[in-house]
Amino acid sequence: MLIALIARDKDGALQTRLDNRSAHLAYIEETGVVAQAGPLLDGDDMIGSLIILDVADMAAAQAWADNDPYAKAGLFQSVDLIAWKKVIG
Repeated sequence: MLIALIARDKDGALQTRLDNRSAHLAYIEETGVVAQAGPLLDGDDMIGSLIILDVADMAAAQAWADNDPYAKAGLFQSVDLIAWKKVIG
């Protein structure tokens, strides 16, 4: 099941993102469920993340989101998990 995780950063949280980036990338590598990922941008500013998870169900997506080092560090203002269907690409 593909799930789009759309996370919006808290205002002024760039340093939190930078401080936890290596742990976040290691988590992505070790869990092996991220199909695609990247920051959401407003001009040159990072304002959040879009991550496509390939997981068994929504509960697995929620567990992954809850254990992301960015989430544990309090980076996000909001996190939405939405079932997604790949059509192109």
